[in-house]
Amino acid sequence: MASDTPIFEGPDFGSIDDADDVDLADDADLVDDSDDVEVDTDETENDEEGGYTAGTLSDDDAGNRVSGGVARSVLEHVARSIVDDPDAVVVRADSGRNGTRFDLHVAPGDMGRIIGKRGRVAQALRVLVRSAAARDGSDASVDIVD
Repeated sequence: MASDTPIFEGPDFGSIDDADDVDLADDADLVDDSDDVEVDTDETENDEEGGYTAGTLSDDDAGNRVSGGVARSVLEHVARSIVDDPDAVVVRADSGRNGTRFDLHVAPGDMGRIIGKRGRVAQALRVLVRSAAARDGSDASVDIVD
C-alpha cells in the first residue's frame, strides 16, 4: 500500500462558494393557504352519520346524562362476563366530591374470579372504569365488596 493513497475519501460536498449558485424561490411562489382551510369549531354537533361524537354533548342531552352512567355500564358488563353467576352482580353508585364510587357485589364463589391473581383483574376493572368515566369528564373508583 502506497503512503500517498488516502485510506478514506469522503464525499465531495462542494465549497461554500457554490452556495451562491442556488436558485431561491421568489416570494411570489410562497402562498399562505391558511385562509382556504375550514375549521369546524362547533363541538355540539353530531358526526356525519348522525351518531354521538365522543366528548361532545348538545344542550338537550346535558341534563339527561346520569353521572357515571357509561362507567357503570362498563363495570356491569365486564363483571357479568367474568363471573359464573351473572345474576348475582350488583353495582351501587355513590356520587361524591371526588367523583363516583362504585361498590361491586358478586356471589361469594365468584370473588376469586373478580379479584384475580394478585388483584390483577380487579386492577384492570378499575382502570377500565376510570377511563370510561374520564371520557365523560368525571372520575370514578371501584370497591369490591363482600
